[in-house]
Amino acid sequence: MQGYIVRGLPIIKEGDDIASQLQSLFDFQDGDVLCIASTVVAKSEGRFRDLDSYFPGPRAREIASNIDKDPRFVQAVLDESAQVLLDHPFLLVATRFGHIGVNAGIDQSNVGGERILLLPEDPGASAERLRAGIGREMAVIVTDTCGRPFRTGVAGVAVGWAGIAALRDWRGKCDMHGKVLEITQEAIVDEIASAANLLMGEAGDGTPAVVFRGLKYPRTGGSVFMPEEMDVIRPHLGS
Repeated sequence: MQGYIVRGLPIIKEGDDIASQLQSLFDFQDGDVLCIASTVVAKSEGRFRDLDSYFPGPRAREIASNIDKDPRFVQAVLDESAQVLLDHPFLLVATRFGHIGVNAGIDQSNVGGERILLLPEDPGASAERLRAGIGREMAVIVTDTCGRPFRTGVAGVAVGWAGIAALRDWRGKCDMHGKVLEITQEAIVDEIASAANLLMGEAGDGTPAVVFRGLKYPRTGGSVFMPEEMDVIRPHLGS
């Protein structure tokens, strides 16, 4: 497998055709896996918001006072959330498309002033549009970075994908000692997103697109978003 950093992508603005811009910079082939940062996708989809456009309600003001946040920002997080899992010491929420993360993944860096950048409204649909725009039998993964319980630091994860299975299912296969695996499902879109984040970098020197070539992967199946009825952690959280 080889990984390629796609260099030269300009600052993305609302309405920009990312697929065309990427095609001008990289010769895609069938089977490639394109990893693209969610911030770039969100910018092209016009997901900027001004904090002044939010009018905090009582719940937002109460949460903000407990976690020392701007009430307008807290209201933005609540608006993007299907469920609040923790409201202190930080806001941990489930987004409307199923991802669980701090502050609904809202970004305040590299946007300027009192603006914020929301995650794409439906990252899976965004990935499918990018894939169709490039016009190859390939995979697209929209990535973000998240902290992890019980570990320090952030790592890349997939928030949307197309043309690739989220999971590789090892259940029913045998290990090296002949024991049948019963629960193992490998989160391949997260593993690829994490590898891509290592190449993308962070802060001002980051590059938002990486292509992996020569990687064998299943094309359909599963989700990395845990169904609520199967989640043994969520019932013990809540606010």
